[in-house]
Order: sequence, then structure tokens, then C-alpha cells
Amino acid sequence: MNKLSFHILEPLRFPLINRIYKQFYPAGKAKKDEVIWVGEDEKQIISCVRFKTIEDTHLLTGMLVIPEYRGIGISEQLLSATLTHIETKPCYCFAFSHLVPLYQKAQFEVIETHELPHFLASRIARYSASGKDLVPMRYQKPALSQNNC
Repeated sequence: MNKLSFHILEPLRFPLINRIYKQFYPAGKAKKDEVIWVGEDEKQIISCVRFKTIEDTHLLTGMLVIPEYRGIGISEQLLSATLTHIETKPCYCFAFSHLVPLYQKAQFEVIETHELPHFLASRIARYSASGKDLVPMRYQKPALSQNNC
């Protein structure tokens, strides 16, 4: 695989993302009011993640790595590339339970539903009622190192 470039997707390219979602994650769909980050090489988009801004928070949603590229660290690279965006506002995600360790590596912490802003708590309640196994998480910026060198 060639070197990946991680960047915000230009709105004109949203139809490409929606084709990828339709093929690999039918519940996902890019919307014009979202910020979408992608990882791509010179041939194709390999990964993407969307950020919805709701009130004064970000909701990280719809992260996808094309199946043939899973398990080689692309999702970690994508999350790392988006830190400048993640750190601009409080950022939450609803992780599938098997992906909690991935998000924890990216400094998201598991929280209780009652710790979510009300508009996110109602959203995760709806998702959970439909049978989705989701865990609420919040990004926690790492504390500065205590080294006094």
C-alpha cells in the first residue's frame, strides 16, 4: 500500500463517500453540514469519519475503513490525524462495544449515558432501543507530561 494522506474531504466529493458507505456501511450517509475526514492514497479513499456539530459539541460518527485495509492501523492513523478537529470542542462518540479499545487508544474514555449532554443522551437511547450495542465515550485530552527536564 502506498502512503496515505489524511485530510478534510472537499464537499464536491461527498458522493464518493456515500458510495463507500452504501457498499460497506449502509447505515452511514454523509450530510452537507458534517465535516468528513478521509484517508486516501493516490488511487482511492480507504477510510473516513464524520463529525456532526450539535450545539457546541462534536459527535464523531460513521468511522469506516474499507475491509481489505482493516487491522493494519489505519483507523488509529485517521483518528490521530483528526485531533486538531477533535480538540476544538467537546467530542463524543458512540462506539460499538468491540471498538471501545480502539477509541481508548485515541484518548476517548467510556462514560455513563447520564454524563452525555441531553441532546446526545436522547440520541443514544434511540439507537440502543433499536438494538445497537453502543458505548458512550468522550474525548479526554491527555494531561501535559509532568517531566521537569
